[in-house]
Amino acid sequence: MEKSINIRIKGLVQGVGFRPFVYRIADNHGLKGRVENRNDGVIINVAGDENVLNSFINDLKTKAPPASEIHSLEVHSTNKKAFTDFQINKSKNISEEITLVSPDIAVCMECLEDMKVQKHRIDYPFINCTNCGPRFTIIKSLPYDRPETTMSIFPMCEKCCSEYSNVLDRRFHAQPVACSNCGPKYSLHLNGNIIEDQGLIIKTMRALLKEGKVIAVKGMGGYFLACDALNQEAVRKLREGKNREGKPFAVMFPDLETIEKYAFIDEDEKKWLTSWKRPIILLRKKNELARDVCLDFSTIGSMLPYMPFHYLLFEENQFNALVFTSGNIADEPIVIDDKSALQIFLPVYDAVLSYNREIFNRVDDSVGMIVNHSERIIRRSRGYAPSPVHLDLDVDGIIAVGAELVNSFCVGKGKQAFLSQYIGDLKNLETFEFFRESMTRYKNLFRIQPQLMVCDLHPDYLSSKYAAQAGLPLMEVQHHHAHIASCMAEYKLDEKVIGVAFDGVGLGDDGHIWGGEFFICDLNEYRRLNHFEYVMMPGGDQATLHPWRMAVSYLYHTFGTDFLDLDLPFLRSVDKKELELVIQMLGKKINSPLSSSAGRLFDAVAALAGLCSHSSFHAEAPMRLESTIMEASGERYDFINKGSISFVPMIKEIVNDIQHGISAEEISAKFHNTIIELILEICNQLRAEESVRKVVLSGGTFQNRYILERVERKLMANGFEVYAHKKIPSNDGGIALGQIAIAAKRRAIGVI
Repeated sequence: MEKSINIRIKGLVQGVGFRPFVYRIADNHGLKGRVENRNDGVIINVAGDENVLNSFINDLKTKAPPASEIHSLEVHSTNKKAFTDFQINKSKNISEEITLVSPDIAVCMECLEDMKVQKHRIDYPFINCTNCGPRFTIIKSLPYDRPETTMSIFPMCEKCCSEYSNVLDRRFHAQPVACSNCGPKYSLHLNGNIIEDQGLIIKTMRALLKEGKVIAVKGMGGYFLACDALNQEAVRKLREGKNREGKPFAVMFPDLETIEKYAFIDEDEKKWLTSWKRPIILLRKKNELARDVCLDFSTIGSMLPYMPFHYLLFEENQFNALVFTSGNIADEPIVIDDKSALQIFLPVYDAVLSYNREIFNRVDDSVGMIVNHSERIIRRSRGYAPSPVHLDLDVDGIIAVGAELVNSFCVGKGKQAFLSQYIGDLKNLETFEFFRESMTRYKNLFRIQPQLMVCDLHPDYLSSKYAAQAGLPLMEVQHHHAHIASCMAEYKLDEKVIGVAFDGVGLGDDGHIWGGEFFICDLNEYRRLNHFEYVMMPGGDQATLHPWRMAVSYLYHTFGTDFLDLDLPFLRSVDKKELELVIQMLGKKINSPLSSSAGRLFDAVAALAGLCSHSSFHAEAPMRLESTIMEASGERYDFINKGSISFVPMIKEIVNDIQHGISAEEISAKFHNTIIELILEICNQLRAEESVRKVVLSGGTFQNRYILERVERKLMANGFEVYAHKKIPSNDGGIALGQIAIAAKRRAIGVI
């Protein structure tokens, strides 16, 4: 029976080769009709035998391109139309609805093969097709067509145009399609000269890196700094120029076999590393690279090539490993502008490699780790942004601005929450400008009509000030409630849960600094039923930069000034006058806000154990504490659970261990085991009191692999349903999703 149908597909179906895929499926089935991109999705009009149409629809669902995501497929019968063939129509822009924008996709194997055999693309470093290449970084507006991207300035040559127009070609309607005759080109700035010969550039780059040079390289979403990861002098030079003392660098390896020489890797990690998203994965270290790459941490941030140029660099077994770290200075955003790159990097490093296509949307590398066989995103950026989180809540018109550190914001369209790429710490003008610029672009790209602003409870965050000045209704959301809600939103939970929020800093309702919290909460409200005992933070934010201050605070809280008689080794490196000042501040309670923060407790123990008295980057002390764990130890310390959780017994026991020569490795293990047992004990208590068995874990502390791995297992073994972040960061990079979910829920029930 002949019939005509109209199909509307919504989801990630633009920029991933979806229309050519539809054409080929229709052609295989002998169907006639039309397919077109619209800002509200992909629309297919097709006529044919009913059984054939059903088979066609099934193939659309089951054989879609690997990077696509179908979120809805609607089929409606229509009046019979006379089609003579099957065509791809020009894109249309018909309403304020939007379809999704593809993240950037790692180069595919087919393109890498083409790069060696196609005459017009031999070693062409910008090769791409409908299955791979830049997407979000080059798009300016929807629908996703070449004129709306930064490829618009590159007219296609006759050969590329024929591929683009040939439905049987893999580059059919590939918007960034290009070749060595018509596409973007690299240029290498070296010693006052500019090298433009593409083959010579590759040879020169290899030679420079082998000589221990440091080069700024324009990547997919910004500039990166590269050097030989086995050359200590080169890595030290990179670190000094970047003004980055202690934070580990990411390393690019040519293949999985090489990674296995330097890191332990399981099948889950291999699968994620080789996915089209190509994130940086934290792997357990096996053999040493240059010391300054990891600086004694137990993991290596490892990744595989994702641009054609990366593969060219590694050809002929040139390198085992290259440092590939964000091209910025200190805490500023990754550089994307070519002129700025030359001004910033040439005076410091040896060369700058740029290309003549604009990066419109700045995107850093994504970072993750595998815990309990599940992917856990730590930094959500390239390969993920701007894909939305799909909710059961109406978030339309809600703008959530996130927190101050590791910021990402979130904008709402219908029931889709578009969480931005990683922005960074809103501590300087450059990062705040990146925040504002990206916010404007998201609102324009996804056609957001702002109705409500949501921000953190802390009024001094730049994000909070931005929201307050927007001239829209404003909702403030408590930091740790937003943490729990972000995880709830990820799993579409909308009910009472036990919320465990452990992190560094968040303003509480009582005006104190929270961070070690146990809630009973839903998306509308929360009750704080337990928390870490308050201790003072001498000097406020200075305590986060100098963990020894928190160690002194916990010692003072436990022993009073008698701790000075304990002759603890970490105090020998502390300036005596500064120590006296901190003790006075604690004694007089001056400039020493109260904190229940888990992060500050970790700081204190790291300093006590002699691992980190001064932090050179955010969360260094907790990271070093985790990195030192002796996993064989099953012992733990004591604590007191009476309304709040006191660690006085634990501090006494740690001091006793230090005085008896117990290693930092064992102290770290016992401390971590204490936190794990504490979480289990409190959750058991709350379940008994509140009859709630779903536990939600959120906050930066749950980036600690040792704690997350064991807490999940223990809670599940004790009959809890456990929810911990996978696709959204547990750190403050996920806060905005929680803010938007809380605002949507409160709006829906009429609280605002």
